[in-house]
Amino acid sequence: MKRMLTSVLLLAAAVGLQAATVTLTVNKTRKQTITGFGAACCDGAMCPFGSDTNPVKLLYGPTSQIGLNIMRMEISPNFKGDITAADVGWDTPYDWKGSLPSAKLVKQRGGIVFGTPWSPPGEYKTNGTAQGGNSDAQGRKRGELRADCYEKFFPWLNSFLAYMKKNGVNVDAVSVQNEPDWWVDYSGCLYTPEQQLNLVRDYAHMLDRETYPGVRLISAEPLGFDPVYSNTLLNNSVARKQIDIVAGHIYGHAPLGNLKSAAVLAERYGKEVWMTEHSSTDQIKRLPNWHEQLLFAEELNECMLAGCTGYIYWYMRAHWAFVGTGESQYNPGNTKNKLLPRAFVMSHFSKHVTGSTRLTTSRDMTSGQEDPLEFSAYVKGDSLIVMAIDTTKVGYDLRLKLPFAVKSGTHLLSTGNETENLCQEQAIDISESTQDLMVSMPARSLNTYIFLIDQGSTAIEELPAPQDDEQKTYYDLRGRRLDRPHGLCIEKSTYGGSRVIMARP
Repeated sequence: MKRMLTSVLLLAAAVGLQAATVTLTVNKTRKQTITGFGAACCDGAMCPFGSDTNPVKLLYGPTSQIGLNIMRMEISPNFKGDITAADVGWDTPYDWKGSLPSAKLVKQRGGIVFGTPWSPPGEYKTNGTAQGGNSDAQGRKRGELRADCYEKFFPWLNSFLAYMKKNGVNVDAVSVQNEPDWWVDYSGCLYTPEQQLNLVRDYAHMLDRETYPGVRLISAEPLGFDPVYSNTLLNNSVARKQIDIVAGHIYGHAPLGNLKSAAVLAERYGKEVWMTEHSSTDQIKRLPNWHEQLLFAEELNECMLAGCTGYIYWYMRAHWAFVGTGESQYNPGNTKNKLLPRAFVMSHFSKHVTGSTRLTTSRDMTSGQEDPLEFSAYVKGDSLIVMAIDTTKVGYDLRLKLPFAVKSGTHLLSTGNETENLCQEQAIDISESTQDLMVSMPARSLNTYIFLIDQGSTAIEELPAPQDDEQKTYYDLRGRRLDRPHGLCIEKSTYGGSRVIMARP
């Protein structure tokens, strides 16, 4: 059916007929509030940038072209001679220095930094090494956290927090484990869902939240976002209180599969859902083409539709990522420390969707099936944002039926034809306040339509009086926790869900 529709539209375009019209109805139903978007602080696996902060300078902060606000870094289990016991305030020095300069800059620009262990220290594990054990050289011995070392795990995370704080970085969150379900021959540690439950339920209270106020605990991050890992935690009342963020990766599983399943229980209990690692086309021996960039846009969009509140890409700097490496085999177009097309694709979401609350639409995808047209919608303050992705060779007229009257608008367009700034901006002609209008959606394009809501139908809700049995937490629009609600901020409830509100002084 999809092929037949595309053929008809191509024929219509060839004979000069009017472009087909697609209708999108945006509803008032609110879903998750988006904390933000980011990437990992590394060039290659476990290779932090060190003193080179060029990628962060290009990508992070509200005044940057891209607007990332979340950075992931490794909590390394490896010893390093240039870090002393005095540095960490603990009796074991580890290789944590490489991420410091980038983390400092991200924090200075109002961002969020979190750490993920690929493995606990080797002396805590069944195979005696930080390696996963899946090689002949490593004896094919599965590396797991020894039961008698469970009580050492969270004090070890505390030592990481201590080191970072002493060196000027207040870490916002720490994770239990990178890919606990993937047996590797590099740094890794295996946990079953039940083993993770035992660790969190019985020992996560040892995470020192008093010394490091505001630090949040992220669940282990399974390779394919297997919901059994997070559901096992959330179905336990003790473990559920310790976990703040449900996380995972989407290798081999489309976002509207496992991720969406994991988000159901997370939303019920007011937990955030972060996709903390994935990369598209990372093995290709060339720069990604524009169609592959649009597929990346679809991945971002589908993560939002699945209930994701934070999306963190893999490397910041790679020929298939956001910043060029300068490697000659991937030139032209891979100039070192120059923004790549994928960064501008990300900017549609990171600069505009961060801090917004998603609204449902008439064309929300409900599963991982392919669709040549994808949409999503958001509200943020007095702005209404509509995303539209067209991967076909045919352009459309997009009719928008909006839940609020709008009085002006801006169209941000990426088609892959530009050589520098891949995000072009033009005004949307709106002669009078309306809830029904037509906009253009060119062929092979990524579109962000940003509308100013008429004050007569404002999207900002007054702060309601709290219920006696309900607990709420508040964050600013960059995802930083607030002691009390103030101005335009994000409200999260223990009953699930979150929204942007205006708190009166």
